[in-house]
Amino acid sequence: MSSTQPKFLEDYPAYQPKPGEEYMSPEMLEHFRNKLLWWKSQLLEEMNATIHHLKEDSAMPADPNDRASQEEEFSLELRTRDRERKLIAKVEATIKRIDEGDFGYCEITGEEIGLERLEARPTATMTVEAKAMQELREKQGVA
Repeated sequence: MSSTQPKFLEDYPAYQPKPGEEYMSPEMLEHFRNKLLWWKSQLLEEMNATIHHLKEDSAMPADPNDRASQEEEFSLELRTRDRERKLIAKVEATIKRIDEGDFGYCEITGEEIGLERLEARPTATMTVEAKAMQELREKQGVA
């Protein structure tokens, strides 16, 4: 990786497979493990910043409108952090799939998920097609 750390997941350098390299080679798996660990550390940093912010700004303003605005802001931050907490659990489950040798393959069809999809969404567990079918079934109430 370059000396400047990426700020967002989409800025993390994509894996460049070598000619003839086997899908989910040890180097590929290491790339995704590092990407996931980096992402997890970013999420944890953001969670810690929120905790610090909530502690720093916890004094209730006297004005009821200011207090209502502050409560709404805190509520929004906490919902965001809850989503990130769930995302951290997905990241950890994905790292476990790497360790178990299941990473990169669709949990429905067993087919390769594909590097491009995994770079965009490293926690993906299904191919685009399988995910689309699952969403269609859910929409139709068949799931």
